[in-house]
Amino acid sequence: MRVALGAALMVTLLARGGISQPARVPILVELYTSEGCSSCPPADALLESLQREQPVAGAEIVSLGLHVDYFNQLGWKDAFSSATFTARQDSYSAVFGTDNLYTPQIVVDGAAAIPGNESALVRRAVAAAVTRPHSSLRLAASVAGDKVMLTIDVSAMPSNAERMQLLAAITEDGLTSIVNKGENQGRTLHHVAVVRHLQLVGPIAAKAAPVQSRLQIERGWGPHLKAVVWLQAAKSRHVYGAASIPLAR
Repeated sequence: MRVALGAALMVTLLARGGISQPARVPILVELYTSEGCSSCPPADALLESLQREQPVAGAEIVSLGLHVDYFNQLGWKDAFSSATFTARQDSYSAVFGTDNLYTPQIVVDGAAAIPGNESALVRRAVAAAVTRPHSSLRLAASVAGDKVMLTIDVSAMPSNAERMQLLAAITEDGLTSIVNKGENQGRTLHHVAVVRHLQLVGPIAAKAAPVQSRLQIERGWGPHLKAVVWLQAAKSRHVYGAASIPLAR
């Protein structure tokens, strides 16, 4: 009887919010994609599903949609593509090997590279990432006109000796393109977490004070913007913390 009553009390407390649930661990999920790639629309849909449903227990998926530019010569120029994003994907060749960079590709917390259409493998990699040590990043943002000021506080640095970099991005949800050339001719494509701007805030010291970074919102960007920041090892490329926040305009 005591066991039954205890179980009933636990269920009641959970239902009423009497027991707080463990905080989810932010896990960075990067999708390298292109509107000129016929295999990419299912990967774009997967990223949207991961962001909307948050299906992995214990994980808060922080998503980035990085549109590479090396498909632009195939008849359709992706308006969201950038050589900066291609260079970021190339930087993973030191970890995964040059032959293991492709599109669509998902990189989970800088530690696992997976075909962008493999939902089960991506979820497995996210679940594995939750078990690894992470630092807590606290992020605040203020918007004045087209200027964004971020304040980033890292609670504790990883205990290893790797040099850490702090990066920041602005992403946009709810984007649509009607493609009239190239491999996706005739398709209407939908995107979330499209990276509009990416910048290195800088290396971060072992006992860093809160860091500030200024970003700019460009003309033509829509209302559904977020700021995303993450802490990444310069050599191993492992991500040790991430955070995101909507930008109120």
